[in-house]
Amino acid sequence: MARPAPKACAIHILLLTAAFFTTSAATRQPGPAEQATLAAIARIEALNPRLNAVTAIDPDAVAQARALDRQRRARGPLFGMPLLVKDNIETADSLPTTAGSLALHDNVTGRDAPLVARLRAAGAVIVGKASLSEWANIRSSRSISGWSAIGGQVRNPHALDRSPCGSSSGSAAAVAAGMVPAAIGTETDGSISCPAAMTGIVGLKPTVGLVSRTHIVPISHSQDTPGPMTRTVRDAALILSAIAGSDPADPATAQADAHRADYVAALRPDALRGQRIGVMRFATGFSPATDALFERALAQLRAAGAILVDISESGIDRRAIGDAEFTVLRTELKADLNAYLATTPPAVKSRTLADIIAFNAANAPAEMPLFAQESFLQAETTKGLSDPAYLQARETSRRLAAEGLDRLLADNKVVALIGPTATPAFPIDSVNGDRSGGSGGAGSLAAVSGYPHLTVPMGAVRGLPVGLSFIGPAWSEATLLALGHAYEQASRARIEPGFIDSIEAGADIAPFLRPQR
Repeated sequence: MARPAPKACAIHILLLTAAFFTTSAATRQPGPAEQATLAAIARIEALNPRLNAVTAIDPDAVAQARALDRQRRARGPLFGMPLLVKDNIETADSLPTTAGSLALHDNVTGRDAPLVARLRAAGAVIVGKASLSEWANIRSSRSISGWSAIGGQVRNPHALDRSPCGSSSGSAAAVAAGMVPAAIGTETDGSISCPAAMTGIVGLKPTVGLVSRTHIVPISHSQDTPGPMTRTVRDAALILSAIAGSDPADPATAQADAHRADYVAALRPDALRGQRIGVMRFATGFSPATDALFERALAQLRAAGAILVDISESGIDRRAIGDAEFTVLRTELKADLNAYLATTPPAVKSRTLADIIAFNAANAPAEMPLFAQESFLQAETTKGLSDPAYLQARETSRRLAAEGLDRLLADNKVVALIGPTATPAFPIDSVNGDRSGGSGGAGSLAAVSGYPHLTVPMGAVRGLPVGLSFIGPAWSEATLLALGHAYEQASRARIEPGFIDSIEAGADIAPFLRPQR
């Protein structure tokens, strides 16, 4: 089934939802999986017209849930949990996987990404696809987080005129709004951590290679990874336990089976006691209000028994890392996207990055009304994965980031590093594009090194959430989740969204925007 045109998405969801409810037998009591799925669909129906977080619902979602309720075998750890997956992850249903682009409008592959197959095996119900920044925000340096031609503009449920950040914007907004308890996002650099922090949820970017990337529209095989976006750390641990593991089709995951763990079993409310944790002072100073919440979080961590070690300087050349990363991402984008497009169905006419560039130019009124595709054009000029400049850049970026983080951990004898994830959400700006919301590079170090990064709600600045980052060495997810869970239980800092139109309309701001005499 082809995806409806973007303007019809809301109508599509309404019609499908109505069909689901009318086909339920009036005399039959739905089972728990079906009830949870119907409730998720109803909440999507109610909220999505304001948020644009969901692009499509699987018309077989309720049937999947009913089948789970009828099965006789032991129920999986995610039994009946309704989930959304980002619309760059393939699912074996009638929905296309578009990466937000009209060029992939007909990309119905009929295959589950291995991580989706693992979710289904654990008992989850894949309700549908979450919107995203088109092409995972790699098309232009002037892009607008959360915008795609397929899905329109995703809105932050805490304030509808504020950015949801990053490319996993729909996944974050849907979870924050309570449409579903969890969603799957993907990150290359900041696309799980930033949206999670700015919408007030938990986000985990795993070690690159812990979770398969097969059948996911790629940017970079060096940095891409899927990960859970949830309302609680426990749910993130549950989902990671289900999706982690080796995949013969993804060489990066060769060590995953040896490192995967029961991440839920590692959660303890006293996990912070006696743990030395490095405080990344070099990642502060970008938002005074966020820094004030960070100081409160440090006090809570100390009260929970953590031993905090201040780190004022990173000693890491982040400019050199950023320059090298840019070369890596441009080169791998062309190579990896061309390889992916070659596997898509014949209905997809764009078979290379060059074809995508031509499609965008031919459909500029729909695809490029707000920003261009200069990053695509730059990627198209790259010379392939054997280019010495690329090979040098890849070695430099990974070495500087990984060795830098390893040194910070070892020299300070700490098990993890913490810092603010990002500033409060900035306004959506369709004229100038995104503003920087990062915390000074701490998240990028984890992204480039391939190391894990967990963000947990830390509180809110005038109703806008901010997150606390936990970063550790490769394969340290169990430790990070345990620390994050203990902090979450001690702080109880997550807030529910208010769905207000603008922070400036709030009672604590609006009066002071008027003359005071």
